[in-house]
Amino acid sequence: MADEDEGLSAGAVARRLGIAVTTLRTWHQRYGLGPSAHDPGHHRRYDAADLRRLETMQRLTAQGVPAAEAARIARSATDDGLAELGEERPAARAGGGHTVAVGRAGAQARGLARAAMRLDALTVRHLVHDAVAQHGVAAAWQDLLVPVLAAIGARHAATQRLVEVEHLVSRCVSEVLGGVPRPAPGSPVPVLLACADEEQHSLPLEALAAALAERGVAARLLGARVPPRALLDAVRRTGPAIVVTWSHTAATADVTTLRELLAMPQRPPVVAAAGPGWPDDLPEGVLNPKTLDSALTLAIAVSESG
Repeated sequence: MADEDEGLSAGAVARRLGIAVTTLRTWHQRYGLGPSAHDPGHHRRYDAADLRRLETMQRLTAQGVPAAEAARIARSATDDGLAELGEERPAARAGGGHTVAVGRAGAQARGLARAAMRLDALTVRHLVHDAVAQHGVAAAWQDLLVPVLAAIGARHAATQRLVEVEHLVSRCVSEVLGGVPRPAPGSPVPVLLACADEEQHSLPLEALAAALAERGVAARLLGARVPPRALLDAVRRTGPAIVVTWSHTAATADVTTLRELLAMPQRPPVVAAAGPGWPDDLPEGVLNPKTLDSALTLAIAVSESG
């Protein structure tokens, strides 16, 4: 990103605010909320004052103020004038009532968090899709999605609210991950992915399946809350080279299931327990990848060796 003293591009502003570039163009063309400065031969760039006006426009429209009136207020209001209009100053950083704090995750994560809090599914999906297209699933997951999902989870734990936000973001992320092209029908499927019994957090495995697909490796994803018997039956029927079972919390981390996998007559060559729920003391022979990258590297290595 360019130095903010030199101004921000339309794309950088869109990521920071969590809106589409087309929305910025509309606000510019209809309401005059475009970049103030323009050097001939260069793209227009937004300065700090432009950004404050856009933040005001965004906040007012989210509160139900008609766009034309919100734009009039945004164009006329200074930091001091906002108080006279009964509006809050634009937040200096994430973490206020209309967003969640994403720490140092960056402008793209802040933009996604803002869109999530507005329940703006179109923008959430757009931002996630762009991140996956530009950086790949693994990088988008680690650098963008994990900080935002963790921030929403932390706010929920503190307030017992935002369930609707978590559900909307999860649905949008799942749709984008599901859209990553898979290997052709008839390709070998060496990887079996399943959540532990009663484990409902399937997004990490959806991300792993999509990241494997980017590298040409097919995976069977059984999804959330897979009973032990169902997992064992699936292993018997498909003969995977590696089984990855995910547990998000200790309450769903049933080590007995891992032992049953290891004791199968035709056991999978590799059994991996992924996720923060598993204890450090796992049965001998069970691998414990800590991150999506490590699980991805392991699954690729196993599939290639087979």
